[in-house]
Amino acid sequence: MLGVTLGGGVTNAAGDGASYNYSFWGETVEAPAAYQATELYSGADLGVGPLKEPSDLHVSSDQRIYVLDSGNNRVVVMNNRFTDAVTITSFDHDGKEDTFSNPQGLFVTDQNHVIVADTGNNRIVHLDQDFHLVKVIGAPESDLLQANFQFQPVRVVMDNAQRLYVMSTGVFDGFMEFNAEGVFTSFIGANRVKIDPIDYFWKRISTQAQRSQMIMYTPTEFTNLDIDNEGFIYATNGDQWGDNIKKLNAQGNDILRRTGYFNPQGDINYTVDAGPSRLIDIEVSDSEMYSVLDSKRGRIFTYNGDGHLMYIFGGIGNLLGEFKTPTAIERVGDDFIVLDKALGEITLFRTTAYGRTLNEAVRSYYRGDEEKAYELFNETINMNANLEFAYSGIGKALLRQGDYKDAMSYFDRSMDLANYSKSFLLYRKELLRDYFGTIMTLLVLGVVAFVGARIYRKSVRRKRGVSA
Repeated sequence: MLGVTLGGGVTNAAGDGASYNYSFWGETVEAPAAYQATELYSGADLGVGPLKEPSDLHVSSDQRIYVLDSGNNRVVVMNNRFTDAVTITSFDHDGKEDTFSNPQGLFVTDQNHVIVADTGNNRIVHLDQDFHLVKVIGAPESDLLQANFQFQPVRVVMDNAQRLYVMSTGVFDGFMEFNAEGVFTSFIGANRVKIDPIDYFWKRISTQAQRSQMIMYTPTEFTNLDIDNEGFIYATNGDQWGDNIKKLNAQGNDILRRTGYFNPQGDINYTVDAGPSRLIDIEVSDSEMYSVLDSKRGRIFTYNGDGHLMYIFGGIGNLLGEFKTPTAIERVGDDFIVLDKALGEITLFRTTAYGRTLNEAVRSYYRGDEEKAYELFNETINMNANLEFAYSGIGKALLRQGDYKDAMSYFDRSMDLANYSKSFLLYRKELLRDYFGTIMTLLVLGVVAFVGARIYRKSVRRKRGVSA
C-alpha cells in the first residue's frame, strides 16, 4: 500500500517482460515462463503487403487465422502456419461491389461466417464461409436510442442462436443486442456508475448553477468482449479502479467468479504515476480459462475459472515478445498470437513445459479427472513452488477423492480458508462415522459403569446402616 501511495516501484515486476506472479500477501514473486515468443510475422511475411493499423483478429474453430487490416480496409485470412494467406477487400452487395471503411471489429462463427464491425460505414457486415454477403445491419431505430444516436460499431460477437452483441462508440448502456434477423432488441450488461465521494459531497451542497458546471457521471464504456461456447459474454471495460473484467449471462448479470487471492484486474502492484492496468482485449479458452491484454504495459494475464492468476507474459519494448501498441490476442491451439497495431505485426507465443503442465492441470480438474489433476498440479509445484493456488488445486483434487485430511494440509499451504473449513468439517464427519460404534460403545459402557458404581455404593451404605 505504501508503494502504491507514495509512487514506489513494483517489486520485481519488470517492464522487461520477466515472468512473475503474485503471492497471497500481494508480493511479486518469480515464476517460470509459461509462454515464450518464437516468431514474428509482418504483412510482407504473410505475402499480402504491409498491414496498416490492424485492429482485431480471430481464430476460427478449424484454426484459421483472420486479421482485420483496418487501415487497408480488408480482412486477411491464413492457416495456423501463417501461410496461404488470402484477402477480402470487397463483396457483392445487390449486384454492386461494396467495400469496408475503417472496420474495427471482427468475429468468426463456428461455420466460418465472418462478422465485421464496419465502423466507417456505420454498419455490421455479415459474410458467409465463401465471403458472400448474408446481410447488412445498419443504424437501428428504437425508442431506447436517442434521436441523435450515431451507430459506430467497433466490436461484435455472435452466439449460437445467431444473436449479435455489438459494442458501439459512445454507448454507455452496455452492449447492443440484435436478434437473428438483425433487429435491435435491447441493451445488456451496462456498467455501474462510479462516483467519487468527495465530488458527490460538493454536488450535494452546491447550487444548481454550480452543479451544471460539474462533471456528469456516466457508466464506463466497455473496451472489448468475447463469447464462450455456452453463450456467456466475457468483457473488459475502462474502469481502472473496479471490476474491469465481467462475465455476463443472458440477463446481463455479472457472474464472474472472483475467489482468487485478488480480483482479476491485471497488475495489482503499480505506481501512482503508472496507474493500474488498462485492459483492451479478452480471449476465452476452454475449461473457463480466459486471458486479458493490458495495453499500458503490454502484458497478458491468464486466469482460471475461479479467478486465480495462472501466469503473465509479454511487455512493452523492442525485443521479441514485446510490443509497441498491442491491440488484440487470440489462442491458436494452446499457443497465443498478439496483434501490434502500430507495427502491423503478429507475435506468436508458444507454450513452455511449465505452461503446458499448468494448462492441463486446470483442464483436468475442470473435467473432473482428479487423479490427473493431482499429478499435474504436483508437477507444476515442482517447477514453481511459488504458485500457491496450485496447492489449492491439489487440495481440491484430494477433496473430490475423499482424502479430507491431506486436502486440509494443502488448503492450509495455499491459504484457502474456505476450502480448509469445508475439508475440516468433512474430515470431522468422517472420523465420527468411522469411530461412531466405538465411541457409542465406550459411552454406553461408561454410563453402565457409572450407574453400577452408584448402585453398589448405595448397597454398601445400606448394609452398613443395618449392621449399625
